[in-house]
Amino acid sequence: MQNASLRPAEVRDAAAISHVHVQSWLTTYKGLVPDEFLASLNEAERAPEWERWLNRDICALVAELDGEIVGFAAGGAIREPLAPYDAELYTIYLLERAQGRGIGKALLTSLAESLVRKGHRSLMVWVLEQNPAVSFYARTGAQYLKSKQVEIGGIRLPEVALGWLDAESLIASTCDTASD
Repeated sequence: MQNASLRPAEVRDAAAISHVHVQSWLTTYKGLVPDEFLASLNEAERAPEWERWLNRDICALVAELDGEIVGFAAGGAIREPLAPYDAELYTIYLLERAQGRGIGKALLTSLAESLVRKGHRSLMVWVLEQNPAVSFYARTGAQYLKSKQVEIGGIRLPEVALGWLDAESLIASTCDTASD
């Protein structure tokens, strides 16, 4: 992980997390979700949402490069039961310029470690099927679990659930593989 550092997210990070969240959506989902929806994303409106999230009982981490937050991940107890999984990666995003440096893998690994310390044994994530991150998750050992339709910006899109049945194996495998 080139020159990046990770730390637990704090409420004071909400605006920076909101910036990464919106900017990542603009680059990741261009051409996948309606342009009008992307244009409506507002960092200032999302910051209070992140303040509320960061006050909940979740695991949240930020990645910094030269003192600037360039990525984040959050997770906790599974929100939509999917046996036998007990934890969920709620979100993970990086600014485009921070991708390909191993930061995403470091965030995923650190989040999994935090969840294991809280007693979770497995981890899953919902991700848009066309999101390039699907291949990232596959390279870290995630298996396809199921799919569903979600509505974003007035259109229905396929979303897939991917999972790591053994969070400890995820941690070990991400420590042994090349950067992402």
